[in-house]
Amino acid sequence: MERYFQPEIECASQEQIKAWQDERLVKQVKHVWENVPYYRKKMEEKGVTPDDIKGRDDLHKLPFLSKDDLRMAYPYGLRGVPAKDCVRIHSTSGTTGKRVVAFYTQHDIDLWEDCCARALTAAGATSEDVCQVAYGYGLFTGGAGLNGGSHKVGCLTIPISSGNTERQIMFLQDLQATVLCCTPSYAAYLGESMKEMGLTPDQIPLKAGIFGAEAWSEEMRQDIQNTLGIKAYDIYGLTELSGPGVAFECSAQNGMHINEDHFIAEIIDPSTGEVLPEGSKGELVFTSITKEAFPLLRYRTRDICMLTREKCSCGRTHVKMAKPMGRSDDMLIIRGVNVFPSQIEAVLLNAGYPANYQIIIDRVRNTDTLDVQVEMTPEMFTDNMGEIKKRQSELESGLRNMLGISAKVVLVAPKTIVRSEGKAIRVIDKRKI
Repeated sequence: MERYFQPEIECASQEQIKAWQDERLVKQVKHVWENVPYYRKKMEEKGVTPDDIKGRDDLHKLPFLSKDDLRMAYPYGLRGVPAKDCVRIHSTSGTTGKRVVAFYTQHDIDLWEDCCARALTAAGATSEDVCQVAYGYGLFTGGAGLNGGSHKVGCLTIPISSGNTERQIMFLQDLQATVLCCTPSYAAYLGESMKEMGLTPDQIPLKAGIFGAEAWSEEMRQDIQNTLGIKAYDIYGLTELSGPGVAFECSAQNGMHINEDHFIAEIIDPSTGEVLPEGSKGELVFTSITKEAFPLLRYRTRDICMLTREKCSCGRTHVKMAKPMGRSDDMLIIRGVNVFPSQIEAVLLNAGYPANYQIIIDRVRNTDTLDVQVEMTPEMFTDNMGEIKKRQSELESGLRNMLGISAKVVLVAPKTIVRSEGKAIRVIDKRKI
Protein backbone atom coordinates (compact mmCIF):
# COMPACT_ATOMS: atom_id res chain seq x y z
CA MET A 1 0.00 0.00 0.00
CA GLU A 2 1.36 3.40 -1.04
CA ARG A 3 2.10 5.76 1.86
CA TYR A 4 2.20 9.57 1.75
CA PHE A 5 3.67 12.03 4.23
CA GLN A 6 1.25 14.85 3.24
CA PRO A 7 -1.45 13.14 1.13
CA GLU A 8 -3.58 16.27 0.70
CA ILE A 9 -0.58 17.95 -1.00
CA GLU A 10 1.05 15.00 -2.76
CA CYS A 11 -2.24 13.85 -4.32
CA ALA A 12 -3.78 17.31 -4.91
CA SER A 13 -5.67 18.02 -8.14
CA GLN A 14 -3.96 19.80 -11.05
CA GLU A 15 -6.25 22.78 -10.43
CA GLN A 16 -5.15 22.96 -6.79
CA ILE A 17 -1.45 22.68 -7.69
CA LYS A 18 -1.81 25.50 -10.25
CA ALA A 19 -3.70 27.66 -7.74
CA TRP A 20 -0.90 27.22 -5.16
CA GLN A 21 1.75 27.97 -7.76
CA ASP A 22 -0.04 31.07 -9.11
CA GLU A 23 -0.61 32.56 -5.67
CA ARG A 24 2.86 31.76 -4.33
CA LEU A 25 4.68 32.92 -7.45
CA VAL A 26 2.97 36.34 -7.36
CA LYS A 27 3.90 36.71 -3.68
CA GLN A 28 7.49 35.51 -4.28
CA VAL A 29 8.12 37.90 -7.19
CA LYS A 30 6.97 40.80 -4.99
CA HIS A 31 9.24 39.56 -2.14
CA VAL A 32 12.26 39.35 -4.48
CA TRP A 33 11.54 42.75 -6.09
CA GLU A 34 11.41 44.40 -2.67
CA ASN A 35 14.27 42.54 -0.97
CA VAL A 36 16.80 41.36 -3.59
CA PRO A 37 18.23 44.41 -5.42
CA TYR A 38 20.42 42.18 -7.63
CA TYR A 39 17.38 40.45 -9.17
CA ARG A 40 15.27 43.60 -9.20
CA LYS A 41 17.94 45.17 -11.45
CA LYS A 42 17.71 42.16 -13.80
CA MET A 43 13.92 42.59 -13.92
CA GLU A 44 14.26 46.32 -14.62
CA GLU A 45 16.72 45.61 -17.44
CA LYS A 46 14.13 43.26 -18.96
CA GLY A 47 11.33 45.79 -18.42
CA VAL A 48 9.35 43.53 -16.06
CA THR A 49 7.64 44.55 -12.80
CA PRO A 50 5.75 42.41 -10.26
CA ASP A 51 2.48 43.70 -11.78
CA ASP A 52 3.30 41.76 -14.97
CA ILE A 53 3.26 38.43 -13.11
CA LYS A 54 -0.28 37.17 -12.45
CA GLY A 55 0.61 33.46 -12.19
CA ARG A 56 2.82 30.68 -13.53
CA ASP A 57 1.71 31.36 -17.14
CA ASP A 58 3.68 34.64 -16.88
CA LEU A 59 6.82 32.97 -15.56
CA HIS A 60 8.53 33.15 -18.98
CA LYS A 61 8.59 36.97 -18.71
CA LEU A 62 11.08 36.86 -15.83
CA PRO A 63 14.88 36.84 -16.34
CA PHE A 64 16.94 33.71 -15.67
CA LEU A 65 19.47 33.25 -12.88
CA SER A 66 22.60 31.17 -13.51
CA LYS A 67 25.58 29.94 -11.54
CA ASP A 68 27.44 33.03 -12.83
CA ASP A 69 24.88 35.24 -11.09
CA LEU A 70 25.44 33.34 -7.86
CA ARG A 71 29.16 33.97 -8.21
CA MET A 72 28.67 37.68 -9.00
CA ALA A 73 26.27 38.13 -6.07
CA TYR A 74 28.43 36.12 -3.60
CA PRO A 75 28.04 36.03 -0.66
CA TYR A 76 24.96 38.08 0.30
CA GLY A 77 23.64 39.56 -2.97
CA LEU A 78 20.73 37.12 -3.43
CA ARG A 79 19.68 36.85 0.20
CA GLY A 80 16.03 37.80 0.61
CA VAL A 81 15.84 38.44 4.37
CA PRO A 82 18.12 40.13 6.95
CA ALA A 83 20.93 37.99 8.42
CA LYS A 84 19.19 38.02 11.83
CA ASP A 85 16.27 36.05 10.29
CA CYS A 86 18.56 33.36 8.83
CA VAL A 87 19.48 30.35 10.93
CA ARG A 88 21.77 28.34 8.63
CA ILE A 89 23.82 28.26 5.46
CA HIS A 90 24.79 25.39 3.20
CA SER A 91 27.35 25.61 0.46
CA THR A 92 28.64 23.90 -2.66
CA SER A 93 31.54 24.67 -4.97
CA GLY A 94 31.13 27.14 -7.83
CA THR A 95 32.84 27.38 -11.21
CA THR A 96 36.02 29.16 -10.12
CA GLY A 97 36.38 28.26 -6.48
CA LYS A 98 33.87 30.92 -5.36
CA ARG A 99 31.35 28.91 -3.43
CA VAL A 100 27.59 28.93 -3.78
CA VAL A 101 26.26 29.97 -0.36
CA ALA A 102 22.56 29.32 0.27
CA PHE A 103 20.69 30.80 3.24
CA TYR A 104 17.79 29.36 5.25
CA THR A 105 15.22 30.72 7.68
CA GLN A 106 13.73 28.26 10.16
CA HIS A 107 10.60 28.18 7.97
CA ASP A 108 12.76 27.26 4.93
CA ILE A 109 14.29 24.37 6.87
CA ASP A 110 10.86 23.14 8.01
CA LEU A 111 9.58 23.04 4.41
CA TRP A 112 12.78 21.40 3.15
CA GLU A 113 12.50 18.70 5.82
CA ASP A 114 8.86 18.11 4.77
CA CYS A 115 10.10 17.47 1.22
CA CYS A 116 12.70 14.98 2.47
CA ALA A 117 10.07 13.34 4.68
CA ARG A 118 7.89 12.85 1.57
CA ALA A 119 10.84 11.14 -0.15
CA LEU A 120 11.45 8.83 2.82
CA THR A 121 7.75 7.98 3.12
CA ALA A 122 7.61 7.21 -0.63
CA ALA A 123 10.47 4.75 -0.03
CA GLY A 124 8.36 3.04 2.64
CA ALA A 125 9.81 4.63 5.80
CA THR A 126 7.60 4.98 8.90
CA SER A 127 8.15 5.76 12.58
CA GLU A 128 8.94 2.05 13.04
CA ASP A 129 12.09 2.36 10.92
CA VAL A 130 15.75 2.97 11.70
CA CYS A 131 17.27 5.35 9.16
CA GLN A 132 21.05 5.44 8.67
CA VAL A 133 22.08 8.76 7.05
CA ALA A 134 25.49 8.23 5.45
CA TYR A 135 25.49 11.40 3.36
CA GLY A 136 28.09 13.98 4.39
CA TYR A 137 27.04 16.44 7.08
CA GLY A 138 28.36 19.99 7.37
CA LEU A 139 28.21 22.44 4.46
CA PHE A 140 26.93 19.68 2.14
CA THR A 141 23.11 19.53 2.12
CA GLY A 142 22.72 15.74 1.93
CA GLY A 143 23.17 14.80 5.58
CA ALA A 144 21.16 17.69 7.02
CA GLY A 145 18.22 17.30 4.62
CA LEU A 146 17.65 13.58 5.08
CA ASN A 147 18.40 13.85 8.81
CA GLY A 148 15.58 16.40 9.19
CA GLY A 149 13.23 14.42 6.98
CA SER A 150 13.92 11.26 8.96
CA HIS A 151 13.06 13.07 12.22
CA LYS A 152 9.77 14.31 10.74
CA VAL A 153 8.80 10.78 9.69
CA GLY A 154 9.66 9.68 13.23
CA CYS A 155 12.42 7.21 12.29
CA LEU A 156 15.16 6.43 14.76
CA THR A 157 17.90 8.38 12.96
CA ILE A 158 21.59 7.41 12.85
CA PRO A 159 23.51 10.55 11.75
CA ILE A 160 26.62 8.56 10.86
CA SER A 161 27.80 10.77 7.94
CA SER A 162 29.97 9.33 5.16
CA GLY A 163 32.99 7.04 5.35
CA ASN A 164 34.25 4.63 8.02
CA THR A 165 32.78 1.62 6.23
CA GLU A 166 33.42 -0.91 9.02
CA ARG A 167 31.46 1.21 11.48
CA GLN A 168 28.68 1.71 8.92
CA ILE A 169 28.27 -2.05 8.54
CA MET A 170 28.47 -2.63 12.30
CA PHE A 171 25.69 -0.09 12.91
CA LEU A 172 23.56 -1.48 10.06
CA GLN A 173 23.71 -4.87 11.78
CA ASP A 174 23.72 -3.94 15.47
CA LEU A 175 21.13 -1.12 15.32
CA GLN A 176 19.06 -2.97 12.70
CA ALA A 177 18.92 -0.09 10.22
CA THR A 178 16.13 -0.55 7.66
CA VAL A 179 16.63 2.57 5.49
CA LEU A 180 19.98 3.78 4.13
CA CYS A 181 20.60 7.29 2.71
CA CYS A 182 23.89 7.95 0.86
CA THR A 183 25.37 8.38 -2.61
CA PRO A 184 24.72 5.44 -4.99
CA SER A 185 28.46 4.79 -5.39
CA TYR A 186 28.86 4.51 -1.61
CA ALA A 187 25.84 2.18 -1.39
CA ALA A 188 27.45 -0.04 -4.03
CA TYR A 189 30.75 0.06 -2.12
CA LEU A 190 28.98 -0.91 1.13
CA GLY A 191 27.31 -3.81 -0.67
CA GLU A 192 30.63 -4.98 -2.05
CA SER A 193 32.30 -4.70 1.38
CA MET A 194 29.52 -6.73 3.01
CA LYS A 195 29.89 -9.41 0.37
CA GLU A 196 33.64 -9.59 1.09
CA MET A 197 32.79 -10.01 4.78
CA GLY A 198 30.62 -12.99 3.85
CA LEU A 199 27.32 -11.23 4.59
CA THR A 200 24.33 -12.11 2.42
CA PRO A 201 21.40 -9.70 1.80
CA ASP A 202 19.12 -11.70 4.12
CA GLN A 203 21.56 -11.04 7.01
CA ILE A 204 21.17 -7.28 6.57
CA PRO A 205 17.93 -5.72 7.87
CA LEU A 206 17.86 -2.97 5.19
CA LYS A 207 14.71 -2.77 3.07
CA ALA A 208 15.14 0.54 1.20
CA GLY A 209 17.73 3.11 0.21
CA ILE A 210 17.55 6.73 -0.95
CA PHE A 211 20.49 7.51 -3.16
CA GLY A 212 21.34 10.80 -4.86
CA ALA A 213 23.94 13.57 -5.36
CA GLU A 214 25.46 11.85 -8.39
CA ALA A 215 24.40 10.20 -11.64
CA TRP A 216 23.75 6.46 -11.61
CA SER A 217 22.47 4.00 -14.19
CA GLU A 218 19.61 1.48 -14.10
CA GLU A 219 22.27 -1.25 -14.15
CA MET A 220 23.81 0.23 -11.01
CA ARG A 221 20.37 0.35 -9.37
CA GLN A 222 19.81 -3.36 -10.07
CA ASP A 223 23.26 -4.18 -8.77
CA ILE A 224 22.67 -2.26 -5.49
CA GLN A 225 19.21 -3.81 -5.07
CA ASN A 226 20.61 -7.31 -5.52
CA THR A 227 23.70 -6.83 -3.33
CA LEU A 228 21.88 -5.17 -0.42
CA GLY A 229 18.52 -6.89 -0.89
CA ILE A 230 16.64 -3.57 -0.96
CA LYS A 231 14.57 -1.30 -3.17
CA ALA A 232 16.75 1.65 -4.31
CA TYR A 233 15.13 5.07 -4.81
CA ASP A 234 16.52 8.13 -6.57
CA ILE A 235 16.34 11.66 -5.09
CA TYR A 236 17.16 15.00 -6.72
CA GLY A 237 18.09 18.40 -5.37
CA LEU A 238 20.45 21.35 -5.56
CA THR A 239 21.97 23.39 -2.75
CA GLU A 240 20.74 26.50 -4.61
CA LEU A 241 17.11 25.34 -4.16
CA SER A 242 17.47 23.82 -0.66
CA GLY A 243 19.15 20.44 -1.17
CA PRO A 244 17.85 16.88 -1.69
CA GLY A 245 14.07 16.53 -1.84
CA VAL A 246 13.31 18.90 -4.70
CA ALA A 247 12.14 15.71 -6.44
CA PHE A 248 12.00 12.05 -5.42
CA GLU A 249 11.11 8.62 -6.73
CA CYS A 250 8.00 6.71 -5.72
CA SER A 251 7.27 2.96 -5.82
CA ALA A 252 7.00 3.13 -9.66
CA GLN A 253 10.77 3.92 -9.82
CA ASN A 254 10.45 5.57 -13.24
CA GLY A 255 11.05 9.27 -12.67
CA MET A 256 10.99 11.66 -9.73
CA HIS A 257 7.98 13.65 -8.54
CA ILE A 258 8.84 17.35 -8.21
CA ASN A 259 7.42 19.00 -5.07
CA GLU A 260 5.34 21.45 -7.08
CA ASP A 261 3.90 23.25 -4.05
CA HIS A 262 7.44 24.60 -3.50
CA PHE A 263 9.07 24.57 -6.96
CA ILE A 264 7.88 25.40 -10.48
CA ALA A 265 9.80 23.47 -13.14
CA GLU A 266 10.28 24.48 -16.76
CA ILE A 267 12.17 22.90 -19.66
CA ILE A 268 13.98 25.35 -21.93
CA ASP A 269 16.11 25.22 -25.05
CA PRO A 270 19.60 25.71 -23.52
CA SER A 271 20.82 27.81 -26.45
CA THR A 272 17.82 30.15 -26.94
CA GLY A 273 16.20 30.14 -23.47
CA GLU A 274 12.82 29.46 -25.11
CA VAL A 275 10.35 27.45 -22.97
CA LEU A 276 9.68 24.06 -24.57
CA PRO A 277 6.39 22.14 -24.41
CA GLU A 278 6.04 19.45 -21.74
CA GLY A 279 7.53 16.16 -22.88
CA SER A 280 10.41 17.90 -24.70
CA LYS A 281 14.02 17.23 -23.81
CA GLY A 282 15.87 20.35 -22.66
CA GLU A 283 17.43 22.18 -19.74
CA LEU A 284 15.63 22.10 -16.39
CA VAL A 285 14.85 25.48 -14.81
CA PHE A 286 13.46 25.89 -11.27
CA THR A 287 11.67 28.70 -9.46
CA SER A 288 11.46 28.52 -5.65
CA ILE A 289 8.01 29.78 -4.65
CA THR A 290 8.18 29.30 -0.88
CA LYS A 291 11.83 30.03 0.00
CA GLU A 292 12.30 33.14 2.15
CA ALA A 293 16.06 33.50 2.65
CA PHE A 294 17.32 32.44 -0.78
CA PRO A 295 14.41 32.88 -3.22
CA LEU A 296 15.77 31.96 -6.66
CA LEU A 297 13.55 32.70 -9.67
CA ARG A 298 14.10 30.81 -12.95
CA TYR A 299 17.38 29.22 -11.89
CA ARG A 300 19.11 27.35 -14.71
CA THR A 301 20.21 23.97 -13.35
CA ARG A 302 22.13 23.00 -16.55
CA ASP A 303 20.66 19.49 -16.13
CA ILE A 304 19.14 18.09 -19.33
CA CYS A 305 15.94 16.12 -18.79
CA MET A 306 12.22 15.76 -19.59
CA LEU A 307 9.01 16.34 -17.62
CA THR A 308 5.86 14.23 -17.76
CA ARG A 309 2.36 14.52 -16.29
CA GLU A 310 1.34 10.99 -17.19
CA LYS A 311 -0.78 9.44 -14.44
CA CYS A 312 1.47 7.67 -11.93
CA SER A 313 0.61 4.30 -10.38
CA CYS A 314 1.58 5.65 -6.93
CA GLY A 315 -1.32 8.13 -6.89
CA ARG A 316 0.87 11.24 -6.62
CA THR A 317 -0.17 14.01 -9.00
CA HIS A 318 2.95 16.19 -9.06
CA VAL A 319 4.86 16.37 -12.35
CA LYS A 320 7.69 13.86 -12.81
CA MET A 321 11.19 14.57 -14.07
CA ALA A 322 13.28 11.92 -15.80
CA LYS A 323 16.76 11.14 -14.53
CA PRO A 324 19.02 13.93 -15.84
CA MET A 325 20.49 12.81 -19.17
CA GLY A 326 23.56 15.04 -19.15
CA ARG A 327 24.40 18.70 -18.73
CA SER A 328 24.42 21.84 -20.84
CA ASP A 329 27.66 22.99 -19.18
CA ASP A 330 30.93 21.25 -18.36
CA MET A 331 30.28 20.48 -14.70
CA LEU A 332 31.27 17.00 -13.53
CA ILE A 333 29.91 15.30 -10.44
CA ILE A 334 32.65 13.27 -8.78
CA ARG A 335 31.98 11.48 -5.47
CA GLY A 336 28.93 13.72 -5.06
CA VAL A 337 30.99 16.91 -5.43
CA ASN A 338 30.57 19.48 -8.23
CA VAL A 339 33.83 19.82 -10.15
CA PHE A 340 34.49 22.21 -13.05
CA PRO A 341 37.49 21.76 -15.39
CA SER A 342 38.03 25.54 -15.00
CA GLN A 343 38.78 25.00 -11.29
CA ILE A 344 41.46 22.43 -12.13
CA GLU A 345 42.87 24.71 -14.83
CA ALA A 346 43.06 27.63 -12.36
CA VAL A 347 45.19 25.54 -9.94
CA LEU A 348 47.55 24.44 -12.74
CA LEU A 349 47.96 27.93 -14.22
CA ASN A 350 48.54 29.50 -10.78
CA ALA A 351 51.32 26.96 -10.22
CA GLY A 352 52.97 27.95 -13.52
CA TYR A 353 51.91 24.95 -15.64
CA PRO A 354 50.59 25.33 -19.21
CA ALA A 355 46.91 24.68 -20.00
CA ASN A 356 47.77 21.30 -21.53
CA TYR A 357 46.11 18.79 -19.28
CA GLN A 358 43.65 15.91 -19.34
CA ILE A 359 41.10 14.97 -16.70
CA ILE A 360 40.35 11.23 -16.54
CA ILE A 361 37.41 10.08 -14.44
CA ASP A 362 36.63 6.43 -13.82
CA ARG A 363 34.75 4.30 -11.33
CA VAL A 364 36.86 1.68 -9.58
CA ARG A 365 35.19 -0.63 -7.05
CA ASN A 366 32.15 1.68 -7.14
CA THR A 367 34.18 4.75 -6.16
CA ASP A 368 34.88 7.61 -8.56
CA THR A 369 38.56 8.23 -9.34
CA LEU A 370 39.93 11.55 -10.58
CA ASP A 371 43.29 11.58 -12.38
CA VAL A 372 44.81 14.73 -13.86
CA GLN A 373 47.60 14.38 -16.40
CA VAL A 374 49.59 17.60 -16.76
CA GLU A 375 52.20 18.39 -19.38
CA MET A 376 55.41 19.99 -18.20
CA THR A 377 56.94 22.76 -20.33
CA PRO A 378 60.35 22.04 -21.92
CA GLU A 379 61.87 24.43 -19.31
CA MET A 380 60.45 22.53 -16.33
CA PHE A 381 60.99 19.05 -17.81
CA THR A 382 63.19 16.82 -15.66
CA ASP A 383 63.76 13.10 -15.25
CA ASN A 384 64.54 13.52 -11.55
CA MET A 385 61.79 11.32 -10.03
CA GLY A 386 62.12 12.90 -6.57
CA GLU A 387 61.53 16.35 -8.05
CA ILE A 388 58.56 15.11 -10.12
CA LYS A 389 56.94 13.44 -7.07
CA LYS A 390 57.36 16.64 -5.06
CA ARG A 391 55.69 18.74 -7.79
CA GLN A 392 52.87 16.20 -8.19
CA SER A 393 52.12 16.25 -4.49
CA GLU A 394 52.10 20.09 -4.46
CA LEU A 395 49.53 20.09 -7.26
CA GLU A 396 47.47 17.37 -5.51
CA SER A 397 47.37 19.53 -2.39
CA GLY A 398 46.30 22.59 -4.43
CA LEU A 399 43.51 20.60 -6.13
CA ARG A 400 42.29 19.20 -2.79
CA ASN A 401 42.03 22.74 -1.42
CA MET A 402 40.14 23.95 -4.50
CA LEU A 403 37.81 20.98 -5.07
CA GLY A 404 37.35 19.51 -1.60
CA ILE A 405 38.18 16.02 -2.94
CA SER A 406 41.45 14.28 -3.73
CA ALA A 407 42.84 13.94 -7.25
CA LYS A 408 45.87 12.00 -8.49
CA VAL A 409 48.27 14.13 -10.54
CA VAL A 410 50.66 12.67 -13.11
CA LEU A 411 53.21 15.02 -14.69
CA VAL A 412 54.03 14.00 -18.26
CA ALA A 413 56.65 15.07 -20.83
CA PRO A 414 55.92 18.01 -23.15
CA LYS A 415 53.66 17.28 -26.18
CA THR A 416 52.53 13.87 -24.86
CA ILE A 417 48.84 14.72 -24.44
CA VAL A 418 47.14 13.98 -27.76
CA ARG A 419 45.85 17.03 -29.66
CA SER A 420 42.59 16.59 -31.52
CA GLU A 421 42.45 18.99 -34.47
CA GLY A 422 44.87 21.18 -32.58
CA LYS A 423 42.73 21.16 -29.43
CA ALA A 424 43.27 18.82 -26.50
CA ILE A 425 40.34 16.67 -25.33
CA ARG A 426 40.11 17.97 -21.78
CA VAL A 427 37.83 15.40 -20.09
CA ILE A 428 37.62 11.65 -20.51
CA ASP A 429 34.80 10.15 -18.43
CA LYS A 430 35.03 6.36 -18.42
CA ARG A 431 32.22 5.81 -15.89
CA LYS A 432 29.28 3.74 -17.14
CA ILE A 433 26.47 6.08 -16.09
